[in-house]
Amino acid sequence: MTDATPSNPSEPHIAHTLLTRAHSPTTSSTLFTERVVKRPLPLRPTSPTPSARATRRTARAARSAAIKARASRKPRPLSAAQKRALCLYEIPKAQQKYAIYEPLHRMWCGYIREVLGLGNPVGEQGRGAVKYVTPAGAGPMVASADLHGAAVAVVRSRCVSRVGLEGIVVRDTKFVFEIVTRGDVVKTVPKEHTVFRVEVPLLEQEGEQQRQRPLVFEIHGEHFQRTAPERAKKSFKMHFVPDL
Repeated sequence: MTDATPSNPSEPHIAHTLLTRAHSPTTSSTLFTERVVKRPLPLRPTSPTPSARATRRTARAARSAAIKARASRKPRPLSAAQKRALCLYEIPKAQQKYAIYEPLHRMWCGYIREVLGLGNPVGEQGRGAVKYVTPAGAGPMVASADLHGAAVAVVRSRCVSRVGLEGIVVRDTKFVFEIVTRGDVVKTVPKEHTVFRVEVPLLEQEGEQQRQRPLVFEIHGEHFQRTAPERAKKSFKMHFVPDL
C-alpha cells in the first residue's frame, strides 16, 4: 500500500506526477484528490455475522463445558474395589453379637404385621386387620418386604451343611443373606437353591389364656435375588417353583 503523503513535502506525490502526464493539471488535481487522498478504505470484518444456528451451537458448547467443569469438581463415588478395601460393608467383630440385633428383630415383627394387615398382637388389632392369611394374598407382600431384622432358618439347600442354620438377617444383598447366629457369628448364605423359613410371632387369645402361635412362611431364595429397594417396587406373580 502506497502512502498518499510523500516522505518529503517539497516533492510531488508519484501518483500526482503520473496523473499530470496523462491529464490536464486541473483534471489531474481532481483525480488525485478524489481517487488517492480521499479514497475510502473498506475494511472486511475478521468473521461474518454468526447465524442463529451457530449462536445456539456456541451456547450449547458453553453449557456443556460448564457442566463438565462442575462434574469435575464433584467428588466421584467409590468403586466396588475401594469399598472392599475400606471394609465399608463389613460388620466389626465387636458388633457381631446376637443380642445387639434382637431389638431390630422386634421392630421387624411389628413392621411385617403391619405389612400383612395383622395389626398389633393381643386385642390391639389395627383398623381393617385381617383374620386369615392366604398364600395368594400374603405371598407378594412378603416377597416385597424388607427382611433386615427377620429371623430366618435354612430348611432346604443344595449345600447340606447350611440346613438348620438360624439367625437374624443383618444384611440383605442381591444374592446373599448375612445372618448373625445365636453363637455370635455372622454367616453368609446364598439365596440361590435355598429355602428359608421366616416366623412372625403372634399372640392369640383362647379363653382366659394367651398362646403364642407363630405365622410361618417358607420363602425361596431365587424369588429374593434383588435388593430390598428393588423388591419394594416390583410386582410378583405366582410362577413355577424351581426344583432344589
